Amino acid sequence: MGIFPFGSPKASAYYEGMMIVRLLSILGGFVFLLSLLAHVYVRMYLRPGGKSDLDDYYCEFEDRHPQYARYTRWLQISLGGAALGMLLLFLGVIF
Repeated sequence: MGIFPFGSPKASAYYEGMMIVRLLSILGGFVFLLSLLAHVYVRMYLRPGGKSDLDDYYCEFEDRHPQYARYTRWLQISLGGAALGMLLLFLGVIF
């Protein structure tokens, strides 16, 4: 027994498990919100503008355009980060 009334080994294991749940929830929420903000930034500022020569390319060569390639790469990174954040939140809920 410990100093506190809930100092039994069973209660201690429960509190350690709850700490992991809190850590997963906080980390997952932070990663999800950061990815959401990055996704909004990518959609607003990194998308090739209307004055781009992207329309001159055929559709099968669009991913070779440097601005469009950077846009799609960062879009995939931000969506992957959001998926990772949601996975961490899910693990926090089921753990």
